Amino acid sequence: MFDDTDALEEFGDRLLSSTKSEYDLEENVLRPKTMEDYVGQDKVKHNLSVYMAAARARGEALDHVLLYGPPGLGKTTLAHIIANTMGAQIKLTSGPAVERSGDLAAILTNLNDGDVLFIDEIHRLNHTVEEILYSAMEDYALDIIVGKGPSARSIRFPLKRFTLVGATTRAGMLSAPLRDRFGILCRLEMYLPSELQRIVARSAKTLGIAIEEEGSLEIARRSRGTPRIANRLLKRVRDFTAVSGGDTVTRDSARAALSRMEIDELGLDEIDRSYLRALIEKFRGGPAGLETLAATVNEDVNTIEDVYEPYLLQLGFIARTPRGRVCLKGGYEHMGVTPPESAENGKQLSFFND
Repeated sequence: MFDDTDALEEFGDRLLSSTKSEYDLEENVLRPKTMEDYVGQDKVKHNLSVYMAAARARGEALDHVLLYGPPGLGKTTLAHIIANTMGAQIKLTSGPAVERSGDLAAILTNLNDGDVLFIDEIHRLNHTVEEILYSAMEDYALDIIVGKGPSARSIRFPLKRFTLVGATTRAGMLSAPLRDRFGILCRLEMYLPSELQRIVARSAKTLGIAIEEEGSLEIARRSRGTPRIANRLLKRVRDFTAVSGGDTVTRDSARAALSRMEIDELGLDEIDRSYLRALIEKFRGGPAGLETLAATVNEDVNTIEDVYEPYLLQLGFIARTPRGRVCLKGGYEHMGVTPPESAENGKQLSFFND
């Protein structure tokens, strides 16, 4: 049996993060290439298919697309599928990578008719760079200032008709002028366990991993509704199974591996449970201030707020109130503690009961 505890601790606190990490090096291999292979997001898939078919029939570039939702749900994959379906080239960049207006101008002027420009984390574009996008998206032109002082003049440089696909995890942080220039807005939802099971089975086939149906479902149930996490857990379960002498991932081997990684039935890891434990045992269920909680569990405030709390909120285990964080009945029960009469019920997302 695998018994390298140090190696497990090295990545254990990052394994359930939905943001991309070094454990996702095979992500490009696992990406579906067509809408038929893309699992889940049926409403988004149907609408995009209609828009792309209509654009192809007119011989035009697809209107600009904004994809928004939590990380790890397939926004980048959809951008690649859009480019493949439209028969176009795709250029990839991200908001933080485009630091100067000249960087964006260089990218835009090198686009051909129908090309797809994908900007990940588009809400992180700085204001100066963002303003260049306005005329580029609306008029397919760049307004360039030549010269300085009284002799300065504006020159309009025409661009090829391209499609901008923007992806963001925080649609509310987009400025209204930029958001209004997207003709197609698509919100990606968390995945059902049945959908994640299909993704796990497909990824296992691609990676050459033998897996039983019950094994793929066990992984899917603990993946926080996120394909990226499901694929990551699949590869780690494969490692445990192989080292323990197995050649097929079964329900029992998946459960044993996930237990070793300290991931419980709902996809909570030890850090999630330590947060709940601190809130229940040290603060009597709250309310407790965020900074106080962060100091108690020895984590950064932003990490607590952006990484750990969203999933606990989705589960209905905690609530954010003006006075601080409060543990709800579901959180008490999951930790095996009888909730006080004053504890409130939280609304749990339906996909956890699928």
